[in-house]
Amino acid sequence: MDENEWLADRFEEHRAHLRAVAYRMLGSLAEADDAVQDAWLRVSRAGAGEVENLGGWMTTIVSRVCLNVLRARNTRREESLDVHIPDPVVSPAGALQPDEETVLADSVGLALLVVLDTMAPAERLAFVLHDMFGLPFEEIAPMVGRSPAAARQLASRARRRVKGAAVPAPDADLARQRDVVDAFFSAARGGDFDALVALLDPDVVLRADAGAGRPAASRLVHGAAAVAEQAIMFALPNAELRSVLVNGAAGVVVTVAGRPISVMGFTVTEGKIVEIDAIAEPERVRRIAAAALG
Repeated sequence: MDENEWLADRFEEHRAHLRAVAYRMLGSLAEADDAVQDAWLRVSRAGAGEVENLGGWMTTIVSRVCLNVLRARNTRREESLDVHIPDPVVSPAGALQPDEETVLADSVGLALLVVLDTMAPAERLAFVLHDMFGLPFEEIAPMVGRSPAAARQLASRARRRVKGAAVPAPDADLARQRDVVDAFFSAARGGDFDALVALLDPDVVLRADAGAGRPAASRLVHGAAAVAEQAIMFALPNAELRSVLVNGAAGVVVTVAGRPISVMGFTVTEGKIVEIDAIAEPERVRRIAAAALG
């Protein structure tokens, strides 16, 4: 086996980990896969040489690629979307596949990804690599062009953002989550306002991302009464609900005449819905729901 084949085999051994890093950094499965591929091209051109810690070296490379993507994303985003939901991992209702388990380790829910999206690129990198993957600040510092102490401050600032956002942890009982979500849709279709309010946390948040092409259709709604009104208003009697996992939690793909029109993820905490994240951009919905719909 020559060096290139050996290096390719080692890279494949680390691919799932690298994809998990990239997903947390970018909040997009497609961009994460592109970043991993870009990292492989850089690894293959550089060669392993005298590298002792291959995993750490590859993680550094994919992190630098992701940092460049985040910086480019910030500079080219001319219009600011009031509501943007990162790509979720949508899986068939049941057990996650091994590669999905790796990507979603540490309970990376949509609520956390939404908070990560508000961070500056360097903050996000420092937080993801240190708090989620345990890299020391001495290794993170050169990536962001700061001292280890400054990198520590970046991660600390990001950590305060996460704590300030009070990202909820979903109930561990997936069957209980599913019961609550099913009851939500039953009440919405039946126009039962009181039943909906009883299922919702008083401070529930609904995010609806219809994409850049339909900004007026995107919305951010707070409070049980307001969310219940939206649920009744937009309930589609002819829609089919396909139960799925959205980042490992209960969710649905909404289809009409066999065409997926929305992906909805729910955060159910202590038996109440505390967050609803709905993506309703047709092309994006088809892409992220494809695997779950077979």
